[in-house]
Formats: sequence, structure tokens, C-alpha cells
Amino acid sequence: MLLRMSTLFVRTLREDPADAEVASHRLLVRAGYIRRAAPGIYTWLPLGLRVLAKVEAVVREEMTAAGAQEVHFPALLPKEPYEATGRWTEYGPNIFRLKDRKGGDYLLAPTHEEMFTLLVKDLYSSYKDLPLTLFQIQTKYRDEARPRAGLIRGREFVMKDAYSFDVDDAGLDASYQAQRDAYERIFDRLGLEYVIVAATSGAMGGSRSEEFLTPTPIGEDTFVRSAGGYAANVEAVTTVVPDALPYDDAPAAHVEDTPDTPTIESLVAVANERFARPDRAWTAADTLKNVVLVLVQPTGSRELLVVGLPGDREVDLKRLEAAVAPAEVEAAGEADFAAHPELVKGYIGPGALGPNVDGLALDDEGRTAIRFLLDPRVVPGTRWITGANLPGKHVFDLVAGRDFTADGTVEAAEVRAGDPAPDGSGPLELARGIEIGHIFALGRKYAQALGLTVLDQNGKAQVVTMGSYGVGVTRVLAALAEANHDDKGLAWPAHVAPAHVHVVATGRDEAVFQAADELARGLSARGVEVLYDDRPKVSPGVKFADAELLGVPLVVVVGRGLADGVVEVRPRAGGDAQQVPVVDAAEVVAARVAALL
Repeated sequence: MLLRMSTLFVRTLREDPADAEVASHRLLVRAGYIRRAAPGIYTWLPLGLRVLAKVEAVVREEMTAAGAQEVHFPALLPKEPYEATGRWTEYGPNIFRLKDRKGGDYLLAPTHEEMFTLLVKDLYSSYKDLPLTLFQIQTKYRDEARPRAGLIRGREFVMKDAYSFDVDDAGLDASYQAQRDAYERIFDRLGLEYVIVAATSGAMGGSRSEEFLTPTPIGEDTFVRSAGGYAANVEAVTTVVPDALPYDDAPAAHVEDTPDTPTIESLVAVANERFARPDRAWTAADTLKNVVLVLVQPTGSRELLVVGLPGDREVDLKRLEAAVAPAEVEAAGEADFAAHPELVKGYIGPGALGPNVDGLALDDEGRTAIRFLLDPRVVPGTRWITGANLPGKHVFDLVAGRDFTADGTVEAAEVRAGDPAPDGSGPLELARGIEIGHIFALGRKYAQALGLTVLDQNGKAQVVTMGSYGVGVTRVLAALAEANHDDKGLAWPAHVAPAHVHVVATGRDEAVFQAADELARGLSARGVEVLYDDRPKVSPGVKFADAELLGVPLVVVVGRGLADGVVEVRPRAGGDAQQVPVVDAAEVVAARVAALL
């Protein structure tokens, strides 16, 4: 394969695009791999498509090796299957919906569980047909509210999704493990560092879920790990719940004047100034903070929710959204407080919330209109300073379990470095990463909703159990760019680079271009993928800058050294330049490429 820069459809940029936040976005645009078409939507140019195809090839090979068979679904899908599983509503504003000329409802597929399920239902009916795993590599669409970071969070993206179909849970376990092993091989072959972490299933459902994250400071996912081997997405971390405390000798709760204390910091300061205690000072951890939020359901309905948690912690909205999915979470606004005058901003306490309220109107489910959920650390017997639901007043010595209860608990508090791992394996450390893969043991949710059954050995209908396995192909490409660049440009690993060798002809001497052309053709004849910069009127400085920006792993310079019968072979990243006799250059460079691959 031989590409010539003089005819290649590419234009490099010297300046960073204005909307670029991260290195992969900046460099992929500057190097002419992608171009922005709209927010979160990109056009793929020839070099970008070559890299994308190589990533897809690795994914496809490992899926096939794991026994999966490839299919391909349309991206434009009818409403009815998604309505049957409830996801037409659950997705809310996060999907692209449209109507055809006859008024029929359609969507641009964000994922294809329903379609895979219906395809298998259409063709298979016996336990003898299973196990079965199908996959596709397809473009997906999600109406991201805030697309960011180029390919990392877009509205259109390429994804590999696979689905396993088994008669029983033991079969699902085997299929899940086969896919998990395949994912490890994929990311090992691509040279991406990854961490496998426990995750929540969210709206997908299922009994087990794991994410594959590549660690990077620009990642939008926070995960935790311990020295003892625990690893989880921050949304999946469970709190180590302390034991309940006796409170028989606890003093009675008492309301005190605490003027001008609408924040935890101001409350702690006043508590230590006016109500000092002999054993130790009050801290934020002694306060119960009650955060007012709004759950917005996919239907658009709004429900007020108050989360009570120790005052030294903040609510992590991603953790809360994972707990209340498919609802989205917003901070309560002035209109919400105006509709609930019993909530005194800055002085809210359990007395106005949840089951602690007498005589407050009940909603359709028979609970108080303002649901109250507690952090799991607020166990019976713990004593708190919290709001008295009166301006300028707080309650001291309010005992959980004696003086107030809640509608339940929720994992919504931030996870901090040093928190104990749920499995007892030591303190947690926090890191950030990009999600590049996610696997789910779905179980029977979709098969049950869509009527996918097979007859077992006894002729009895059994609901099929499923697994779902996704790789974000375009995200993987972006992650590779993030992990393989320097301040001059990209530096692709050889197995995903758009070419193996970048031949650069420098100067104006016709002999240089003739020698470079012969070398490029000689390398191509040996199976080496070559990008040849044959532009006749471009300066060496521009050509070298482009070579560094484009990131092909080996650069061969044909120029001044030709008078001495040598060319220069430069690794794009790491390693010294080598002078090679021009007569041996094709063989030497081809051998170096083979070693890289």
C-alpha cells in the first residue's frame, strides 16, 4: 500500500481548533484524521478511516475467535420494540426521535438489545440452537446534552455490541467469561492500559456489570481501587456501614438559636463558639446536611428528593443518578422551594421530610410528598446537629432512629481517597479513566419483555437469558491518541497507524525524489504500508512538522545523505536516528516494521 501526500485528501493545521479540550481531539483534527461537522459529530477523512478500520479489525478478529458471529442492523429503528421494553420512555431526551411521512415513530439507535432479541426470536426456537453469540460494529446515536472531548463523548459514534443467548444462568456465566476474556485480548493487542472495575447496570438492567477503563487524567469516569485488588466505578462503590450505636443515655434533642448559619462552615463556627463541648470541637462530620434535589423522570414529571448526609461530604450527582436511574437529577430551584414553604433554606431538618412529618399530604404511593433518603453512615444511635426548619435555628443531639427516620438509604455521597474498600482490602485511591468497554449479564429482562423463549429438553418453554457486551470503537481510537502523543503530534503504535513508514523526500534535487520514490515502492512491494511525502514545493521544515503531527511510527528521510549513499531512519517516538545505506534501506526498514508489528 502506497499513499502519496501530493494526492492524499489531507490538510494539516498549525493551530489548535477553538473547541478542542483534550489532546486527542486537538491532534486528530490538526492532523487531518477527522473534521467537525456539528457539535459531537465528525467526518472521517482517509487517514482517520484507516486507523478506525485497524481498530475494528482487532475487535472483529477477537469476537470471531470467541465464537461470536457478525450481523449488521439498521440504525433507523421502529418505536415498537423499545416501547415494549419501556426504553422509548426511559431514554427521555437522550435519543433522536423522528417520524416518517406516514406519521410512524422511529429512532436512531442508541443501542440494539431489542433488535438482537427479536432477530433470535424470529429464527430460533429450541434449546439445541443455543448457546449463541452475535455481534455487530455499527454507528450509534445519542442526543448528548453536552458533547465534549472530540470522539470521547459525541452524538454519533461507532460501537461494537455483542449479545449472548443461553438457556440457563450457567450458560450465561460461560458466555460472559468468554466475552470478558476476549476484551482483555482486544485491549492487550491494541496496547491500551486498562482496569476492569465493578459497575452499576443502570437502565440496562441485569445482575452483573463490569467496565473496562483506560486510566487517564482527562477521563470523565472516576474509579477507585485498593492495594488489595478491589476496583469499581465510583457509582458502584458501596459504603462500609458502621454499627448502630446505643442511645439510651443520649440527651434529649434541643433547638438552639444559630443565627446567620445557612452553611455548614458557618454552623460549625457558631456551634464551637456558643455550644462548645469539653471533649472535642464540633466538625462538619457532626452535622447532618439535607440537600434538596429534583428527580426528573423520562416522562418529564418532577419529584422533590432530599438526601441527608454527613456535612463533611458532598452529593455526587453521578452516584445519585446511578441509584435513581432512569431519572435525571437537578438541584432544586427557587420555584421548588416556593412550592414547599416548609423547607427553610439553610435550616432544613428531618422534621419537614419523609416519614417524620405528621399531617402532610401523601402522594399516589402513600408517602409524604418530599421523599427523604439517608446516607448509609447515618445509622441508628448517631447524634447530629441539623436544621430545625426555622430560620436561624438548628437542633442539637438529634438521634437517628430515636428522633427521626427516613424513607430509605441511598448511595449518593462522594467517595474520597482513604475511604475503606467495601471488601475490606484496604483504603481506596481514586483515579480517572475513559470507558472503552462495558459488559453486562442482562439476564431475562429483554427476552421476557419481547417473548424470546425456546423449548427445553422436556418441551417446556424457557425464557432465554442474555448478556450484552460493548466496545466503544471510536472511543478506543481517541484513547489510543491520548496515550500516544507528545507536544509535536501523534505517535501511533505500528499496528493501528495509518501507515507503517513515512518516507520524506527533502530538497529540490530530482535524484532525491527518484530515490525516495524507488524506496517507497520497494517497501510497498514488501508488504509495508507507506505514506510518501512527495510534495515537490514544500519545505523540509513543513514536511518534518507534518511527519511528527501525523504520527506514523517510522520516518525515513531521503535528502542530503543521499550524496553519501545513505538515508536516515527515525523512530517517531523513542529511539535514535539511524543512517542506513540506500541500497539496503528497503530490507532494513521492512525488517524494523516486522519487529514493530
